[in-house]
Amino acid sequence: MTTPLQDTPNLGAEALLTEVPATASTRGPERRAVSRGTGRRSPIGTIVRWVALGATALVMLVPLYVLVISAFKPQEEIVQNPLAISPTTFTLQYLGEAITSSKFNVIAAYGVTLLFVVLVNLFCILLSAPVAYVIARGRRKWHLGLLLLFVSGLFIPGQVTLIPVVFVLRVLGLINTIPGFILFETAATLPVTIFLFSAYLRTVPRDIDEAAALDGAGRIRTFWSCIFPIMRPVVATVVVLNSIGVWNDFVSPQIILGTGSGIYTVTTGVYAAVGEFSTDYTVVFPTLLLAIAPIIVFFIIMQRHIIGGLVAGATKG
Repeated sequence: MTTPLQDTPNLGAEALLTEVPATASTRGPERRAVSRGTGRRSPIGTIVRWVALGATALVMLVPLYVLVISAFKPQEEIVQNPLAISPTTFTLQYLGEAITSSKFNVIAAYGVTLLFVVLVNLFCILLSAPVAYVIARGRRKWHLGLLLLFVSGLFIPGQVTLIPVVFVLRVLGLINTIPGFILFETAATLPVTIFLFSAYLRTVPRDIDEAAALDGAGRIRTFWSCIFPIMRPVVATVVVLNSIGVWNDFVSPQIILGTGSGIYTVTTGVYAAVGEFSTDYTVVFPTLLLAIAPIIVFFIIMQRHIIGGLVAGATKG
C-alpha cells in the first residue's frame, strides 16, 4: 500500500520526463537560429569588401593591360587609344624588332639574369639554412640576439648600402665583376631568408633531432638529412621571393656591374635599349614586355608556394 508522499516523486519524475523533450525541442530551433544569425555576414560588408578588392585589382591590372596591348600597336595608336586595340592595328612587327634588337640582346640578358638568380638562391640557402637551424634550436640569449642582428638588416634599404659596398668591392678587386655582384645580392637576401627559415624551424619538433642523435648522426648530418627535406615549403617561398627580387633589381647591377663590364641583366638591358630620353613607344613597350613576361609567368605558377610556405611556419606543431 502506497502513501501520497510516495506517489508524489513518481508523478514529478513522469512530468519531468514529459516536459524535458518538449523544452529541448522548442529550444533547439531557437539556438540554431541564433547560431545561424551570428555566423551570417552582413551584405553591406560583403559588398564593400568586393568593391575594395575590385578597385585594387583595377589599379594593379590596368597598367599591365596597357603595357601588353601597347607592345603590339604603332606609335599613333598608343597615343590616341591607349586602352583599345583593334585587329587592324595589331602587329607583331615591333615585338620581333625588340627580340632582334642590337641594343638589347634579350636571349643573353635572360641567360645572365637566370644565372644570377640560380647562384644567389643557391648560396643564400646554403648559408642561411644552417644559421637558421642554430638560431631555432638555440635556447640562450645570444641566439635571439643573433636573430635580431640579421632581422635588423630588413630595416636598412639596399640602396643605402650601395656606396659602402662599392668601396669594399673596389678594395677587394671585385667591382664590375660577376662574383662581386653575386656576393652583394646574396648578402642582401640573407635577412629575410634567415627570418623565414628560423620561424619555420621552430615549428619542427625536436624529437626528430633526438631520434637522429640516437642513431649516431651528428648535428650537420641531422640537419641536411632529416630537417632540411622537411623545409621544402619555406624553401620554395624563399626561392620565389629571391628570384623576383634579383630579376627585377635595377640599381644594384647598374652600379656594381656598370656599363663598362659589358654584362647586362634584363633590367639594365632594357635601360640600355630604351635610352634615357627615349619616347619611341614602339621600342619601350615591347622591350618592357620581354623583360617582365618570364617573371610574371614564374610568379603565376609559383604563387601558391609563397602562401603555403608562409602559412606552414605560422602555427606550432
